Amino acid sequence: MRDSGVPATRFPVRAIGAGGNGPVQLDEMSKAIIEKLQQDGRRSYAAIGKAVGLSEAAVRQRVQRLVDSGVMQIVAVTDPLQLGFSRQAMIGIRCTGDTTKVAEKLAQIDAVDYVVLTAGTFDAIAEVVCEDDAELLELLNTEIRAVPGVTSTETLVYLKLVKQQYNWGTR
Repeated sequence: MRDSGVPATRFPVRAIGAGGNGPVQLDEMSKAIIEKLQQDGRRSYAAIGKAVGLSEAAVRQRVQRLVDSGVMQIVAVTDPLQLGFSRQAMIGIRCTGDTTKVAEKLAQIDAVDYVVLTAGTFDAIAEVVCEDDAELLELLNTEIRAVPGVTSTETLVYLKLVKQQYNWGTR
């Protein structure tokens, strides 16, 4: 793949569902803090505290516990198009053997920003962000299809991103 001038770690990486003892029970105050941060991740602890009825220090402590426990992350989300990555795609992957090992290998590929194991037509789905079609083709041929256990792929090229959000709430 070509060097785009963007560091290889252009997206925050986190293993999801890698452990824990089930869902975390959040109290209403923690839920309110999360919802305020989902509306504006740059909102100050003082402003959040004022909105939810806590001190700045109490909000800071709660946010730190939520981050430390893996309940949430605070990240900057970029627009790939603005950074020169004009080709995004979802790749359905069929494989043999241990699908977890295949998913772990896929997750190590820099251009892959999302990997899930699924039931149904595909064993795994990966989302990729590339500069152009040539980079996507190179990625498919030399990296994704080269992962041991991958038997076939189906690429769904994004034509237009209509909606993407990260504010699904706390329920």
